[in-house]
Amino acid sequence: MEHRQDRFAYYVQLFGGVTAFSRRLGIDERALRRFINGERPISDGLLADTAKELQKLITQANEAVEQISTTLAGGDGEA
Repeated sequence: MEHRQDRFAYYVQLFGGVTAFSRRLGIDERALRRFINGERPISDGLLADTAKELQKLITQANEAVEQISTTLAGGDGEA
């Protein structure tokens, strides 16, 4: 169980911390802290929702990389 909590805490940090993760998934910050601290069990559903949001984050990050690359190549007309 502790291993699951540690991984979940890491996933929360990938989003920028508890506040950002809370906003992204629509979960109360106090509830998230309870999951991380082991006061509440981390369900498979919560992990599945986390995985879905991570996938969205990956897509957004890849789009940002593409935009940066375009900008650096001078493709958007800005220096």
